[in-house]
Amino acid sequence: MEKQNIDWANLGFGYVKTNKRFVSYYKDGKWDEGALTEDDTITISECAGVLQYAQTCFEGLKAYTTEDGHIVCFRPDLNASRMKDSCERLAMPVIPEDKFVDAVVKTVAANADFVPPYGSGATLYVRPYMFGSNPVIGVKPADEYQFRIFTTPVGPYFKGGVKPLTLKVSDFDRAAPNGTGHIKAGLNYAMSLHAIVTAHEEGYDENMYLDPATRTKVEETGGANFIFVTKDGKVVTPKSSSILPSITRRSLMYVAKEYLGLETEEREVLFDEVKDFAECGLCGTAAVISPVGKIVRDGKAIEFPSGMSEMGPVTKKLYDTLTGIQMGRLEAPKGWIKVIE
Repeated sequence: MEKQNIDWANLGFGYVKTNKRFVSYYKDGKWDEGALTEDDTITISECAGVLQYAQTCFEGLKAYTTEDGHIVCFRPDLNASRMKDSCERLAMPVIPEDKFVDAVVKTVAANADFVPPYGSGATLYVRPYMFGSNPVIGVKPADEYQFRIFTTPVGPYFKGGVKPLTLKVSDFDRAAPNGTGHIKAGLNYAMSLHAIVTAHEEGYDENMYLDPATRTKVEETGGANFIFVTKDGKVVTPKSSSILPSITRRSLMYVAKEYLGLETEEREVLFDEVKDFAECGLCGTAAVISPVGKIVRDGKAIEFPSGMSEMGPVTKKLYDTLTGIQMGRLEAPKGWIKVIE
């Protein structure tokens, strides 16, 4: 299929309308079969559950063109599983995991001409989401829902490529100890907007959130997990029940151990020990890994030995290995790559 006439190399991380999107409706206690549509608009009641009480969750994954020309997605089964967890926590009907993956495949295939070519640096972002659609005025779950998927071609999430980021330790809390930090609820991201706007106004790229109970432990940023590298090369990631279980982070930890032979550890990370790490990175679907060069708390800066000019050596190996797997340059573990066409 001939690709769209798009300047792939200069794409930003924004919305570009594509050909088709998937829509499935939940009514009378069951999901319909769902279908692809060209209509990119949604009409719902002014009293819809999503508008009144933010009953919505979402996922994010990407479609790539591999080195041998195939269009693939990376571990969509884990996105399906995570959306299941989100739905259960928000009292929403679970979209069956096989239906989720099948819908992703259909939507990507229908927009194959928008999947950027191999080597362009761009990808097709895939956004599955669900929301309560019928009128709800009392505080309770909706009775009707829509599950939808749209796609959009995107460039790098952080402008400037791999230039290390400067973070601010936020004065705000991202999630409560027994709240919704471990799921992809829309409300989690709404509450982070003021904090990220403030950080940008102050000259920072992102926030580092600490645990809300003691404010002594590293959690995550508004949209990515942390990965640290010790001075002796161990890869460490924070452990917390209020951190979103990033698929990229889990994949990187596997790559570190099984492909690169590095020691790995998932544990509580105290902010006081951050100064002792050699490297720091943010990982997630959108950016894969973005290196962190500096973290500032109350005017005091922690600068990592890897510096502000490039990725640290271990972070670079992790990035190159995982993107090599995603792009088909390296053999993937069984089940990691879903071939679309």
